Amino acid sequence: MGIYIALLRGINVSGQKIIKMDRLRNLFESLNYQSVVTYIQSGNVVFQTAEGDTALIRQTIEHGIKETFEFDVTVVVRTNDELEESIRNNPYDRIELNADDRIYLSYLAERPSEEAIDRLLAFKNDSDDYEVIGREVYILCRTGYGKSLFSNNFLEKKLGVAATTRNWQSVNKIADLCRTIDNN
Repeated sequence: MGIYIALLRGINVSGQKIIKMDRLRNLFESLNYQSVVTYIQSGNVVFQTAEGDTALIRQTIEHGIKETFEFDVTVVVRTNDELEESIRNNPYDRIELNADDRIYLSYLAERPSEEAIDRLLAFKNDSDDYEVIGREVYILCRTGYGKSLFSNNFLEKKLGVAATTRNWQSVNKIADLCRTIDNN
């Protein structure tokens, strides 16, 4: 059985699309997923399933959320191996960061076109740095994510794909949850 991560976009933000984590766990269990664990209120769910098609898993979860909570939520699904690869691929892991520097990782629902990635180059600046690697955008924020040009909405608009962003600490905590499930 594979370990998967569902990253929900835009839940429990500013009083919008409220989903309690116990209800979210119950939904995943009702979809026949096992070892369901959530991490913080922003919609991170680690689970196991024998289903190997991540596109089908995504559709199933999005449909289940719509049926249960009566609103649409974009879900990005990664396998445990893909999550670990995204951690290994961090281009900012090899440089010395300043005390105020923060790393964020935007998980994209699909790989953006080369043309879209090229268009993003026009927005390089001194405050932030970014790198697109596969279906992930690594963002180095020097002035805080709230002031960064490379917000989730900006990336979705410029790249033309759905995305959801997590801070580096959350990415590593989710990976730790996957490792715990894998060791059981």
